[in-house]
Amino acid sequence: MASMRDRMLAGELYQADDPDLAREMLHAATLTHRLNQADPADGTLRRKLLTELLGAFGEDSEIRPPFRCDYGYQTFVGARTFANFGLICLDVARITIGDDVQMGPNVQLLTAWHPVAAGPRRDKWEAATPIVIGDNVWLGGGVIVLPGVTIGENTVVGSGAVVTKDLPPNVVAVGNPARVIRQVEP
Repeated sequence: MASMRDRMLAGELYQADDPDLAREMLHAATLTHRLNQADPADGTLRRKLLTELLGAFGEDSEIRPPFRCDYGYQTFVGARTFANFGLICLDVARITIGDDVQMGPNVQLLTAWHPVAAGPRRDKWEAATPIVIGDNVWLGGGVIVLPGVTIGENTVVGSGAVVTKDLPPNVVAVGNPARVIRQVEP
């Protein structure tokens, strides 16, 4: 029988209160606590903590504290990416953030989901679907990206939008749910 961690990584239903997953979450919580309490002038320490925490953290990228994640190792950040205060990455599934991405404050990247049926939810089953943010994307403040969404390169998502389905490259999208309102030059 597959472990809960194996089930989680495979995108299957799993139970998050598994002891191995709890240890991994505690490790991520400890590193994010240290990051969020670090001296703002100590960029070297912040970079070291993010490099240890995340699956990848690209050159010249910055995530301003406070930052929160479930596991860390499921989040991959490209080069020259900037995330303003309050980024949340529920990285039960992989979150891939491209190069040159800009994120306003309080962006939420949420891979986790729960069954609609009451019984499995009561029994603590959950799952997750990966999120992909393409190169040179701009997510305005307060954007929420839901499980399974891919946002194409050069796309701009307006502040407060809730992205419920894939967005193509080179567009501006706004609203709840986010909808494309126009094309942009690449």
